[in-house]
Amino acid sequence: MNNPKLQQKLTATIIAAHGRHYLAEADGRKLQCVTRGKKTNVAVGDIVQITTTSNDQGVIDKIEERSTLLYRSDQYKSKLLAANLTQLFVVVATEPGFADDLVSRSLVAAEAAGIKAHLILNKTDVAAALPRTRERVAAYGSLGYPVHEVSATARPEEAVAILQPLMAGQSSILIGQSGMGKSSLINLLVPDADIAVREISAALDTGKHTTTFTRLYQLPELGAGTAIIDSPGFQEFGLYHLTEGMLERAFVEFAPYLGHCKFYNCRHLIEPQCAVLAAVAEGKIARMRHTLYGQLLHESSQTLY
Repeated sequence: MNNPKLQQKLTATIIAAHGRHYLAEADGRKLQCVTRGKKTNVAVGDIVQITTTSNDQGVIDKIEERSTLLYRSDQYKSKLLAANLTQLFVVVATEPGFADDLVSRSLVAAEAAGIKAHLILNKTDVAAALPRTRERVAAYGSLGYPVHEVSATARPEEAVAILQPLMAGQSSILIGQSGMGKSSLINLLVPDADIAVREISAALDTGKHTTTFTRLYQLPELGAGTAIIDSPGFQEFGLYHLTEGMLERAFVEFAPYLGHCKFYNCRHLIEPQCAVLAAVAEGKIARMRHTLYGQLLHESSQTLY
């Protein structure tokens, strides 16, 4: 039975989630938490109200209002990635090759959620692959997304000098495919990240599955509110939850042409006198991005939840 003397009301930040188990941090104190009932709509980065049930355990009573929420979704369900983010960094590298589809989907998700997006080009020391990779990344730079070139292993000090000022005072998430060097960057930016991971894994009882959950590191030494969130590497980024209106606005290069189509309800796919399609034909909008837009539009019509 719960001891009433041990019950306290605390405001905490969710720093890790695994299944229905959460790890929260309140003033340096870590608590293993569960939700009341079967609800699992808690995300890493959420500010929550907790009632403690022991020195290191508690129940989540309430999620405070979020400023932003980033999530993925497939045809059947959605998966929360993180809440209260201010910026997102897509990590790509010279090798192994990265998927443009995943990069564009990440950028669309950030736009739809109202989160500023950047790209980090890692492994710039791989000279042979650098020119071609720069060329590919420049396509996103031309859309207004800042690109930061680093080499986490060859020039670690330089990487820290570039990235730390960008992280200061912000709540940032790093996302990307496996093999892009995201873990190396986290280890540079977060002192004792490995120790923290082991502690979190032990608290959530995830054992060897340390890379399968999203986790938040608070870095007050970089300024109040500074947090870096590491997410597991994934190969797919479903966006089935985005509506037609959200999608057309999430492709930033469409903005100058929206409202200039012949039909007010134009879907920018096959309609006559479509300003977006005209821009694609003239090379003002990359065909690759427009193809993805069509694909996402199709996905959004398949949702079953």
